[in-house]
Amino acid sequence: MSPREARAEAFVPAKGGLPAMASAVQACRGCGLHENATQAVFGQGSTRARVLLVGEQPGASEDVEGHPFVGPAGRTLDEAFREAGLRRDDVYLTNVVKHFKFVPAERGKRRIHQKPSVGEVRACTPWLTAELRLVKPELVVCLGATAAKALFGESFRVTRDRGVLLDFPAGFELGGRSPDSVLATVHPSSVLRSSDREAAYLDFRNDLRTAADALC
Repeated sequence: MSPREARAEAFVPAKGGLPAMASAVQACRGCGLHENATQAVFGQGSTRARVLLVGEQPGASEDVEGHPFVGPAGRTLDEAFREAGLRRDDVYLTNVVKHFKFVPAERGKRRIHQKPSVGEVRACTPWLTAELRLVKPELVVCLGATAAKALFGESFRVTRDRGVLLDFPAGFELGGRSPDSVLATVHPSSVLRSSDREAAYLDFRNDLRTAADALC
């Protein structure tokens, strides 16, 4: 474990559950992303959720509002939820990285998302580990490559294994009951960027239907 990872882990409270973690994450200095972000954005949702969805990081809207998946990608996710038979109130939504990483924008222009580094993902992983321990979901849905690689390692390819129920990785130690399975799909933001948005959306929705069917 690197010094930065050790410092990030030290900020995760041992008691108080998710409310204590949501408060403590605001003081996290485990990597440099806190320096430019408006705030940390912690996970939200049912503490008894059977499914936990994890994305890459908060976007510009999430950074300002302090809630996960409230921007355009979140609206796409909500639409897919409805059609797949899932409800936001019944799931737990979070991101691997809790601070928004972006390219500074010129005055009056939108901040541009920047992919977090492997080191930044690793530094933030103790927060995700703690969320998994507390929520105890049956199924984890990884939204995008960054989330999937945080669980399975850098060799994982969403293009190869998307929409398939996989065993929860044994190397990701939770110190208790682990989820039964993991399903990887694309991040909803990629649907919005697709040249064939309708087809990309249908594929994404069908992946979520596979997740919903797994809970039956």
